[in-house]
Amino acid sequence: MEPPDAPARTRGAPRLLLLAVLLAAHRDAQAEVRLSVPPLVEVMRGKSVILNCTPTGAHDHYVLEWFLTDRSGARPRLASAEMQGSELQVTMHDTRGRSPPYQLDSQGSLVLAEAQVGDERDYVCVVRAGAAGTAEATARLNVFAKPEATEVSPNKGTLSVMEDSAQEIATCNSRNGNPVPKITWYRNGQRLEVPVEMNPKGYMTSRTVREASGLLSLTSTLYLRLRKDDRDASFHCAAHYSLPKGRHGRLDSPTFHLTLHYPTEHVQFWLGSPSTPAGWVREGDTVQLLCRGDGSPSPEYTLFRLQDEQEKVLNANFEGNLTLEGVTRGQSGTYGCRVEDYDAADDVQLSKTLELRVAYLDPLELSEGKVLSLPLNSSAVVNCSVHGLPTPALRWTKDSTPLGDGPMLSLSSITFDSNGTYICEASLPTVPVLSRTQNFTLLVQGLPELRAAEIEPKADGSWREGDEVTLICSTRGQPEPKLSWSQLGGSPAEPIPGRQGWVSSSLTLKVTSALSRDGISCEASNPHGNKRHVFHFGTVSPQTSQAGVAVMAVAVSVGLLLLVVAVFYCMRRKGGPGCRRRREKGAPPPGEPELSHSGSERPEQTGLLMGGASGGARGGSGGFRDEC
Repeated sequence: MEPPDAPARTRGAPRLLLLAVLLAAHRDAQAEVRLSVPPLVEVMRGKSVILNCTPTGAHDHYVLEWFLTDRSGARPRLASAEMQGSELQVTMHDTRGRSPPYQLDSQGSLVLAEAQVGDERDYVCVVRAGAAGTAEATARLNVFAKPEATEVSPNKGTLSVMEDSAQEIATCNSRNGNPVPKITWYRNGQRLEVPVEMNPKGYMTSRTVREASGLLSLTSTLYLRLRKDDRDASFHCAAHYSLPKGRHGRLDSPTFHLTLHYPTEHVQFWLGSPSTPAGWVREGDTVQLLCRGDGSPSPEYTLFRLQDEQEKVLNANFEGNLTLEGVTRGQSGTYGCRVEDYDAADDVQLSKTLELRVAYLDPLELSEGKVLSLPLNSSAVVNCSVHGLPTPALRWTKDSTPLGDGPMLSLSSITFDSNGTYICEASLPTVPVLSRTQNFTLLVQGLPELRAAEIEPKADGSWREGDEVTLICSTRGQPEPKLSWSQLGGSPAEPIPGRQGWVSSSLTLKVTSALSRDGISCEASNPHGNKRHVFHFGTVSPQTSQAGVAVMAVAVSVGLLLLVVAVFYCMRRKGGPGCRRRREKGAPPPGEPELSHSGSERPEQTGLLMGGASGGARGGSGGFRDEC
């Protein structure tokens, strides 16, 4: 009989066995060697690259080896390293002739300096760790190279749009890249979706070449069925290449155009030189006739003139130009151009014509000469004639003032104002830049006209002797009159600004009584006669009217002064009776005056006054003393 816990022990035995197995497996797992190797490494050509191989776990002793997988599948050993303690002993076995050679660093990583396209292989890292086992891992190395500038070689020939099949357009080259690039084609900047299979509308072919350097070159050729619209189209190609980390680049070629052959569908024929809106050209100008067809390449052009319904060939060239130097009126007529394009459709009009109209204007002719001399108040008619095409228009002007239109100019009742230059102008209304003029000068002969500047009127007697006055006389006539004055001093006759034909002279003088009586005259004369004008001044007052007042004032002043002197003298004579005695008995001898006695001042003064009064009454004969 089993103990009570037998079933429990029976059930626990398998569990213990499983645990023991798991523990053993765990110890083996810890002992197994593992590697850390990047599966894919990308590098640009010429750059250095390191392929890492790191064993995981603690291993005191292991051997690390690097192998290269070549194209035949063989695995030559490149290098090995053995871990002894804490140092790794490195040994290089086969560098495969690489320059610079492979190297191992102190960590066991494989170093490739200056990566080359030939390095693009699988590199195998093997680690042997004795009881821990052996581990192996592979690193794939990709080397990228940017291709050179994209080149394009367009078809230099002439491609016909009348071909029913696709024609070779251009070849595009992308050289020395890795991996091989892709080439695309563009028309006017838009990508062309063309297949690689041949078909009439278009396709492309490609060819890849591995160069000696290991780099790849790609050539693509484009074929298209062309249309007339492609004559102005711009084509180019582009190379698309790959870079590390999934990046891409693009290199575009220069653009190019094609030379196409297509038949003429339209012809234009026109006058290339400047012409009026009505289509006239001037005689003497250089005229160009231009003919253009829209075919390609440029066809031959035949230029001709129609005379009597017959074609007279003038020129044949590939430019379609005809130049007429110094065109004359005799070259007016119908001209034509014909495009010699035998590929053109039957319904295309290949010939065009135009009418060349040469405008001309001959010199004008006047019925009179350059100078026309007519008497005053007479009449005349002058005719202006001209020949031109189209019909000229005539206009007469004088001093820029219109006188009338038409060939006839009527002059009636002419005056000196009619003098001047008359211009006949001929113009062509439809050819504004073509005109001619002719002129003549009219000289009106006659007795002079005379005008005098009137003296400002003064009241009678307001002119005085010595007043200054300026007199002016103006005249005109033909021949030009001479101006003279009745007195000397007149200025030379000079033209008057702004008054055609008039001359004037001035005379400045002082007014006198003689001038008032006789007047001053100016006279204009020429071979036809003379005219005279007399200036009058009326009554001229003498200049003494004011001087008399001054003289009278002086006389009164002198008289008063003499009176004062006389009174003073008489007062100096002492004794009034003595004055009386002298009047009675006669004056004493000169030099012996009679003196008065002292103390008789008042009687003497009284006597003097009295004697003076009586003496004046008697009117004695005493002279100066009697006057006293």
